[in-house]
Amino acid sequence: MAINMTQMNTSNSFDGCIGFIGAGVMGTALIKSLLSIGINANQICISEKIAEKSQELHRTLGVSEKSIAEIASGCDLIFLAVKPQDLGDLLSQLSKSLPEKTLLLSIAAGKTTAFIEAGIGKANPVIRIMPNTPAQVGKGVCAISSGKYASANDLATATKLLSASGLVVQVAESQQDAVTALSGSGPAYVFFFVEEMIKSGVALGLSEEIATKLAIGTITGSAAMLEQTGLDAATLRKNVTSPNGTTAAAINEFEKANLSQIINNAMSAAKKRAQELA
Repeated sequence: MAINMTQMNTSNSFDGCIGFIGAGVMGTALIKSLLSIGINANQICISEKIAEKSQELHRTLGVSEKSIAEIASGCDLIFLAVKPQDLGDLLSQLSKSLPEKTLLLSIAAGKTTAFIEAGIGKANPVIRIMPNTPAQVGKGVCAISSGKYASANDLATATKLLSASGLVVQVAESQQDAVTALSGSGPAYVFFFVEEMIKSGVALGLSEEIATKLAIGTITGSAAMLEQTGLDAATLRKNVTSPNGTTAAAINEFEKANLSQIINNAMSAAKKRAQELA
């Protein structure tokens, strides 16, 4: 079941069977992104321990429900989308019926390709990926790293499939925990900041509806400027910060609270936790 790029046709499709073991928020987002680029629902198999979730995806997306053993023996490419603490047991189950050429893509935070290779006990190509939840709307970012047995062709296959959900970058595996801290967990930082902007807007006299619209519009508009102007964040911030103006007053409060150090501490804590999960 070796995978090669001839299995990808010009419409960005893929002719093999794709398995998902674990179909939570991230797994489901990736399934939807694959369907959006022409992967047929009958090519996708899922094994999800929450029966209601599995049945819902079968009903709404048309994907097949199968056992772990069936996915292991029958799929060309398998997404390992379980929690890090569950990965060891899963690998033990997979190793019993997994052909050596099946490509494995793991989204388990902190778990290295070497851990997966050792757990399988075979020379399977393994690629570690760190997507994030904006993949649900085609605006995700995903960092990928290859294991010992993964070829350039395997990386190209993974990149093409994952590009359906947004930006894909290749990084050294030693950088994956930093990626987890920045972009993997990053959407939650943005959502937290927006939550607080809305609360403050309401405290200042706005209705929750108006505060919500203004906060979301500000975040999306600012992100668009970062993407489209070619200017870096520091320059854009300075451009909107007039001396002794309203923005300067707000930035001054951030600086007094040492927001830069708070952000650094938070991301360092996330990276440390990813390393602990290994």
